[in-house]
Amino acid sequence: MAAIPSSQKLNRSFRLAVGCLFFLQGLCFATWASRIPSIQQHLDLSDALLGMVLFALPAGSMIALPLSGWLVTRYGSKRIASIALLLYTSSLVLLGFADSTGFLIGDLLLFGMAGNISNIAINTQAVGVEVRYGRSIMASFHGFWSFAGFTAAGIGTVMIGNGILPLQHFTIIMVVIIAGIAICSRYLLPNETSPGQTPRLFAKPDKTLWKLGIIAFCCMICEGAMFDWSGIYFRKVVMADKNWIGAGYTAFMCTMATGRFLADKLVSRLGFNKTIQLSGLLIATGLSVAILFPYVPTAIIGFFIVGFGVSSVVPLVYSQAGRSTTISPGMALAAVSSIGFFGFLIGPPMIGLVAGLSSLRISFLIIAVIGIIVVLIADNSLYKRIRVKFQRKKQEVYN
Repeated sequence: MAAIPSSQKLNRSFRLAVGCLFFLQGLCFATWASRIPSIQQHLDLSDALLGMVLFALPAGSMIALPLSGWLVTRYGSKRIASIALLLYTSSLVLLGFADSTGFLIGDLLLFGMAGNISNIAINTQAVGVEVRYGRSIMASFHGFWSFAGFTAAGIGTVMIGNGILPLQHFTIIMVVIIAGIAICSRYLLPNETSPGQTPRLFAKPDKTLWKLGIIAFCCMICEGAMFDWSGIYFRKVVMADKNWIGAGYTAFMCTMATGRFLADKLVSRLGFNKTIQLSGLLIATGLSVAILFPYVPTAIIGFFIVGFGVSSVVPLVYSQAGRSTTISPGMALAAVSSIGFFGFLIGPPMIGLVAGLSSLRISFLIIAVIGIIVVLIADNSLYKRIRVKFQRKKQEVYN
């Protein structure tokens, strides 16, 4: 049996270490999500107040977006990934101490900031590993994050079933994450930037990054809709029995996680643009099935298809952004993530607003149309024609 080259062994070590960081970060976030009902009950929060409190987490993420790219570029992703993940799990434990609404809001801001900084740093590491491999492997990294969600949900169910308090639960997870960081940090890629570099806090995205950001924006609107409204859709539109209300969300999550482990091979065969176009078509098709045939079996199939459609978009967009030749990988990822994250923020409220004015099926139809928009944006020839027409119109106005 031929010996494996040392460089190949090293690359595998880098890949395993970064994959573990994705898993640990996903474990941290999903652990918090699994105990939200427990904390709501402990603080006696109404659904409306809980919704307002939970907004602190994405607010913290938004605050940290420009800072994330600056820190990664200034100090290197290796150092920032470890430090930010330590801060992330520490703020998770602080959530277990929350004894007032004000304390919970403040710590959720910190939790959101630490989560975003670690996200940009870990994805920057992933871009570096992908470059060493010379082929697409980014989606599989995000698959580890999704797999961590299932793991945390299972652990959370056991903890709740045995009456384990959130503080004790969070402390156990913190110990696991710290141990994981201690092991993985030795095998991360060396810093990709020179220490002492002084990057700008804000970097203006070029046309390519704007295009990637808009694709991420469209996809994250869909993700936000699935996370927040799938259960409500099954209850109000599909009229599912209470035991089947979560079936659509489960189907979506299963195929999203599975799709991320398959996407790298797909993009190697089809290329980036065609894979994104296929993703957009799957999103539109799956939602159309759920809208046109609002019955439990068909709606599950529809959400099943949507999961595959969503699965590869953000990982592939991040992979492309990290290869930017105009700004550093960390700054490019932060720029694209900033644009995309707005979709995650405005998607759920937009669905609620449209549903209030018309119906939930119309809201989901809009998301299906957004899937078609992704197909059109990823079409390079169409994109160029639209850009040329826009430039001509702009020139006519100036003349």
